[in-house]
This record gives sequence, structure tokens and C-alpha cells, in this order.
Amino acid sequence: MTDSSPKTMQKTERISGQMGPGRGPHGGGMIGQKSLDFRASGKRLAGSLRPERVKVIAVFVAAVISVALAATGPRVLGRATDIVFAGAIGKELPAGLDKEQVIEMTRARGDDQIADLLTGVDLVPGEGIDFSALGGVLLLVLGLYAASSLLSFFQGYLLTSAVQNTVRRMRAEVEEKLNRMPLSYFDRQPRGELLSRVTNDMDNLAQTLQQTMSQLLTSLLTIIFVFTMMIYISWTLALITLVTIPISMAAAGLVMKRSQVKFIDQWRRTGALNAQVEETFTGHSLIKVFGRQQEVQDRFDEENEALFQASFGAQFLSSLIMPMMMFIGNLNYVIIAVLGGLRVASGTMSLGDVQAFIQYSRQFTQPVTQVASMANVLQSGVASAERVFELLDADEEISDEHHPRSIDEPHGAVSFEHVSFRYLEDQPLIDDLSLTVEPGQTVAIVGPTGAGKTTLVNLVMRFYELRGGRITLDGLDIAQMRREDLRSQIGMVLQDTWLFEGTIHDNIAYGKLDATDDEIVEAAKATFVDRFVHSLPDGYDTIVDDEGANISAGEKQLITIARAFLANPALLILDEATSSVDTRTELLLQNAMAALRTERTSFVIAHRLSTIRDADLILVMEDGAIVEQGTHEELIARGAAYAGLYNAQFTGPRNGEAMSLGTAG
Repeated sequence: MTDSSPKTMQKTERISGQMGPGRGPHGGGMIGQKSLDFRASGKRLAGSLRPERVKVIAVFVAAVISVALAATGPRVLGRATDIVFAGAIGKELPAGLDKEQVIEMTRARGDDQIADLLTGVDLVPGEGIDFSALGGVLLLVLGLYAASSLLSFFQGYLLTSAVQNTVRRMRAEVEEKLNRMPLSYFDRQPRGELLSRVTNDMDNLAQTLQQTMSQLLTSLLTIIFVFTMMIYISWTLALITLVTIPISMAAAGLVMKRSQVKFIDQWRRTGALNAQVEETFTGHSLIKVFGRQQEVQDRFDEENEALFQASFGAQFLSSLIMPMMMFIGNLNYVIIAVLGGLRVASGTMSLGDVQAFIQYSRQFTQPVTQVASMANVLQSGVASAERVFELLDADEEISDEHHPRSIDEPHGAVSFEHVSFRYLEDQPLIDDLSLTVEPGQTVAIVGPTGAGKTTLVNLVMRFYELRGGRITLDGLDIAQMRREDLRSQIGMVLQDTWLFEGTIHDNIAYGKLDATDDEIVEAAKATFVDRFVHSLPDGYDTIVDDEGANISAGEKQLITIARAFLANPALLILDEATSSVDTRTELLLQNAMAALRTERTSFVIAHRLSTIRDADLILVMEDGAIVEQGTHEELIARGAAYAGLYNAQFTGPRNGEAMSLGTAG
């Protein structure tokens, strides 16, 4: 259907079928893809969660309580360490004395350092470990961590439900949107690009929401609560720990910046390799015929090596982040351990507080790294959301009339009244075209490629809206009808066959979903499908895939013709419907098509002129205009454009006359 597509496609920065920076192997949003307006798109993405606001609020509350309980654990566990330490030291001291007396005796012996140490220990001389108090503290810690884990599980459950419900609604919105889009939109968009938006970008969006809402929220709350506890224990040590944050962020940022470039190159190389492999598999037979196996292998090796180098660099650089963060964290650990040990020795901090602080310092660096790494993931997710929002915001078909009219018993009279149409403003195609087709007539449309043949029938289907004039069906302007009502009265068989994955029976029944088995078999017999079905292992229950790879091209076309036959429409459109069948089958189909066209108005687009000799009216189109019309005999006798096309096919060109009319295929 080359005539229906605009000759010039409008491309934008965001809508392109080619690989670009940050684009995944199939066009989806990947790490490194940046959003055009992060704030606005992020706000809109957050707004899409509004129907799940109760769950989102519950997730936030559960996260706050869960992180708070987890952050309290080390502090309480430090109390258990103090009990054990106090019991171990108190057991070695003489009984019957109080703590102050022991400290004074120690200072009197000149052991001031030990005396300072005892000052910071809550002990009773002569008594060992208080296992009752220790057990209570350990049970409390167990309860805190258990409650934190349960709330974390509850948070994850609610978050998953909220995110998946949101993405499910967005997928439904996209599907509904696609059904409301005009055919012109699909003409401008590469098929892979649209598939990418509804699959890759949707999946990336779901993963981003799941990861960022969980990890980012938990990480930020952990930073807040942990730092609060660190300040509560020792604000001076907390400030020392805080100094390591900009060092960690700078180191992580440096590595992430370099690795991001590598990741972009990795996805670009992945796309190039995938394209080369797909091209090789698609043209495998031709590669064998022309002996290009070695050339293809060399190209694959080159692309594979380039992908290896890019992937190795990306993965290696990104793997440096954790060792660097661990190194900085270990330096911080050493500093805290030394300073904390001095504080314990001086009696200004307990051993349990030092232990708790070291745990907090360990917990503090990890969420900081996670927050930094989430920036790229969040950028990628918002970029994917942007691409989905662009699809949802695209212009839709002009809405149907609020009070549409319908035809109860259509006869198939079609009239074009001063019709004007163009795909692009500066490129007129059809201008002031008038035509009247009587009910039951077969109208054949011929002409060079790009003449506007398929455009003409697409206007009848209201795939495109007119720029001027009107088209009527049985005297009623089709613009006053619902598109669904109009198209239910039209059957169409395209040059490019389409079969869905299912049985042959189901593919034929697609033309009339409530058809009986007898009606389906009758349609199959009339269009000679029944002739080859019985040679298949499962007959009408034979499964065909969406490409129809397990049956021939001619058999696929026969099935689509049977589908149209079953629909029993008032108006029939055949777009080069017999081009894929062999000569013998074509002769048989002429009778079937004649039966199919009986008492129906038919538009037949034909390049093979032998199929339209018996047409009631033949229209010859050039540059969107009807330059000739009449029967086959009349047009041949006239010796003009149609005769030139006919002679080019059957008698060869004469003095270059036919060739000047352009190709017919």
C-alpha cells in the first residue's frame, strides 16, 4: 500500500527509529537516556500515582516506622554491650564497695586512666553480668528488628500493588489512545518506535517506580534517622563522619560520569549488533545464494568486538564504585574506632555507644551511595515516562458527530463530490475530484505508484479526513456517520496480508465473529481455502503464527479473501488482492471474486491489469487526478494512458510511450 503513505515523514528529536544516546537495543529507555523536562515530567509521573494515594501514604508511614525501628536497634544493642562490659569488669572488683569508692582507690594508686575508664561504666563492684537485664535488652532488639522487617514487607507489598496498578492503567490508556489515533500518525512513526513505547518504555517505567520509590525512600529515611542517632550519641564524631560524604559523592560521581558514557556506547553497540543479526537472519537465504557468509561473519565479529570493549569498560568502571565506597568507609571506620577508643578510655563515652556509632557509620555510607546511583535510574525512568506521555498527548482522530446518522440497509452507492486531500500542506495530492459509483458496480483503479489509488479508498474508509468536498454513501455524508458504523459495512482485502496467531478457522471467523461453522466452511470453499486446508495435518484447526510462516503467501491471501467473503459487506475494497497467488489460483480466484462482488459495490486497486478486464468502470489516476475512465475496451480503443500501461505489460513498450507513464508495480 505504498500510495497511502506520506512521501515525507516528519521526525522529531524524541520520535526516531534510529539508535541514539541512551536508547536501549529496541528503542526503550535505558540508563543514560535523559529527559527533556525532568521536573514537569516527574511531576506528571507522580500525579499518575494519585489514584493509589492511600497506598502511597501507607507506604510512607510504614517506611518511616520501619526505618526508625531499624535505626534504634544499634543504640539498644549498645546497651547490651555495656551490660556485658560492666559485668566483666565489676566481677573483678572487690565487693562491698560502691563505684565512687573504687574509682578513688584506683586514683590513689596512680591509675588515673583506669579510673577514667571506670567513670564511664555503669557497674556494681563484685557483681558479674546481669543476664536478666541482658536478656530483656536482646528481646527488645529482636522485637525491634522483627517489627521493622514486617513493616518493610508490608511496605513492599503495598508499593508493588500501587506501582503495578498505575502501570496497568497507563498501559490501558496507551491502548485506548492507539485506537483513537488517526492512520496518519502511524504513517509518521516507525513501527519499532511505537512498540518500544508500549513495551520497553513501560517496563522501564515500572522498574524505575518500583526501585526508586522503595530504595530512594528507604535510603533517604535511613540517612535522616541514622544521622540523628549519631548526633544524639556524639555530635563531634557525627561531624567527622559527615566530612566523608562529599568525598564519597565526588568519587562516585567521577566514576558514574565516566561509566555513563560507556553504558551509552554499550547500548548503542547492542542495538547495532541486534540489527545486524536480525538482518542476517531475515536475509539468510540470499546470503547463502550470493556466498556472503564470510563477509557477514566479519561484520559480526567487528560489531561483537566493539560491544565487548564497550561492555567491559562500562561494567568495569561501574564495578569500581563499591570498592571505592568501601575504602572510604573503612577509613571512616578506622577514624571512628580510634577516636571512640580514646573516648572510652577517657570515660566520656561508653563502649556500647562506640559500638553503636560504628554500626551507624557503616549504615550511613551505604544509603548515600544508593541515593547517588538512583539519580541515573530516575532520569532514565522519567525519560521513558516522557516518551509515553508524548504518545498520550498526540492529536487524536476528529471525534464522531454527537448525533451520528446511520444507514439501515446500505446499497453501496458512493459519490465523491469535489474532494480535495493532501498529506502535507505544501504538497497537494487530490484536488477537486468528483466521481459517482452506482450500487453493484465494480470500479478498478489503476495508475503508476504514488498516483493516489490507495489514498482514494482510504478516504472512503475515513482513515483520513478530507480537506474539502465530501464523500457520500447512499446519499449520506460519511462524516456524519460513526466510523465504526461506516467500516462495518465495508470489507477490505489488502495487498499485505495480515493473520494473527491462531487457527485458520479463527482467522476466517475474524470477518464475522458470530459466524457458524457452516458459514465459515462455505466462505472457505467459495475462495478455494478449503482446497488446501484438507492437506494440512489439523485442517481448519491448523495453527498459523502472526506472520503466517507455515503457509505460503498465496494461501495467506486466500484466507484473507475468505475473511472478507464471510463479512458479507455492502462495499468491497480489494487492494491488489491477488498479487501473491500463482497463475492457476488467480484464474480460480477470478470466479470467486466475481461471486464476492455480486450485488456489491467494489473498488479494485490493480497493478496486474489482466484481473480487471471485466470491471464496470476503470479509473486511471496520475498525481491524484483521474485522467481517464471507462471500460477496458473503451480505454484500449482510446489509445492513451490506460492503453500505454496495458501494452507495457502485455506487448512491451512502444517507442518509450508506456515507460513514460511510470511503473505499474
